[in-house]
Amino acid sequence: MFGLGKAKPPAAADRDTWLVAGLGNPGPGYAGNRHNVGHMVLDVLAERVGARFARHRSTTMLAEARLRPGGPKLVLAKPLSYMNTSGGPVSSAAKYFGIAPDRVIVVHDDLDLPFETLRLKVGGGHGGQNGVRDIIKALGTPDFLRVRVGIGRPPGQQNAADYVLRDFPVSERAALPFVLDEAADAIERIIDDGLVAAQQRHHAPKA
Repeated sequence: MFGLGKAKPPAAADRDTWLVAGLGNPGPGYAGNRHNVGHMVLDVLAERVGARFARHRSTTMLAEARLRPGGPKLVLAKPLSYMNTSGGPVSSAAKYFGIAPDRVIVVHDDLDLPFETLRLKVGGGHGGQNGVRDIIKALGTPDFLRVRVGIGRPPGQQNAADYVLRDFPVSERAALPFVLDEAADAIERIIDDGLVAAQQRHHAPKA
């Protein structure tokens, strides 16, 4: 693992380095919430590449590793701010490591997608996701990659704000590890093969 908080930021954008930011809220009380699925995906990815998270000066929990020996460098970041103020930590980490917005991948929950559904995109609006909204503002551009992890709409008249701050129910917990694995797979495929190839693989209907 690379040393955290010691290296001087590169003068120019590093095209071999990717910043993957998983959105959520800090602290154990939120850890199992639907809103924290971005954190969960980063935990899976970190385990795959043998990276450990540590507090970083960019106000994130941050881990660094190579996707594979000799492969692209990954900077995995969990903002230590709350969801709605994710922009500052993500922008700070991108600037610190000299990572251009087109090498930033943001992983977040999406109410408009059914559970067990992924959608990958670059650019566009925030879709009502306040963490993404704040990142667009902080980076000064919407042109970063997104891995949208479906959590579905709340049932009945349940308030959306309450729904996202609830843990995944028992009925979804058996499938959740497979969802997280697929989201981690999608991130790796974006980095290795590009967005279009990743979309073709992960947007396809499940057999």
